[in-house]
Amino acid sequence: MPGEQVNVQTLKALEPLSALSAQRLAELAGLCVVERVSKTLDPFRVKGVAGQLVFLLRGELALTLGNGSSAVVVGTTAEARHPLGRKTPFASAKAITDIELVRIDEDLLDIMLTWDQLAADDRSGGRAAETGVPTMANWAILSGVFSINNLKSGAFAQLPTAHINEMLKRFQRVGAKRGQVVVREGEDGDFYYVVEAGKCLVERNVGGVSMKLAELKGGDAFGEEALVANAKRNATVTMLAEGSLFRLAKEDFNELLKKPLLQSVTMEQARSKVGAGGQWIDTRYPSEYQYDKLPGAINIPLAEIRNAVKVLDRAREYVLYCQSGRRSSAGAFLLAQRGFKAYVLEGGIRGGAAGRDAK
Repeated sequence: MPGEQVNVQTLKALEPLSALSAQRLAELAGLCVVERVSKTLDPFRVKGVAGQLVFLLRGELALTLGNGSSAVVVGTTAEARHPLGRKTPFASAKAITDIELVRIDEDLLDIMLTWDQLAADDRSGGRAAETGVPTMANWAILSGVFSINNLKSGAFAQLPTAHINEMLKRFQRVGAKRGQVVVREGEDGDFYYVVEAGKCLVERNVGGVSMKLAELKGGDAFGEEALVANAKRNATVTMLAEGSLFRLAKEDFNELLKKPLLQSVTMEQARSKVGAGGQWIDTRYPSEYQYDKLPGAINIPLAEIRNAVKVLDRAREYVLYCQSGRRSSAGAFLLAQRGFKAYVLEGGIRGGAAGRDAK
């Protein structure tokens, strides 16, 4: 039965968890609970160990190994510091005494170890020496922006490993005062931003009236739409409270985030995905959508994509389109950086006339 959360010192004694920073250990401790199993029971009969690292914290556990021999593991011993069955796989297990276990998702731990090692690899590297501005590597393991929840799903989780180190070097941290306009509607896009601390107000001018679109908090990103679509800023972002931001220059954004995340498909590939259970998303205005939408498409204008993530199915594939591909590219990126399987139709429906003929 699940019990209380595991404390940091307990995790620190385990391998390879001992290599994690104090911040990461604290995060991991908040995600783990002690699992108690009574004497004579098999702790893995219902829930196995696939994809997990399982550690014996207390008690004695008998393991039947694959070759038919047996072994006994005792909690708090040197052997128990390592995951059960990792060195010698076992076929079955039985609790000799009441025992306590902790399970850790292997993929989650790998993400933590990867980012921690890269962040610690070169704390004085990147552009700091050239510009005097601290680089991302100095705070990657200390910021809520790079908490495990944000690293396990979203833009950073989908980066090729080779890009992570470069991104850490190129991200810069900048302070922001209350009332400061960070991004102004109508201006050219120059940076991609991630909020570290503070809050931001996103507004758009509609018919001469400023309309509130959203409030952003730590971990939220903005500025990507203009960079992806190569268009003017479509909203103004103002600091509601003093805080700090991470920013990535346009050329670095294109190289390290846009290219890996933005996946385009041909009309033939798109039809195949939709035929296999995917969904068309038309990112144009309703007045455009109603006249030449693709069969089965739903309408989510680009401005509404951020709100739509609450209702879209993460297990489903989405193919986004617009007239030319600009708006749908921005929309696909917004979804992809939040962990969705999103694709953009090459050339939009203007370039995919065959799609319209199929109606």
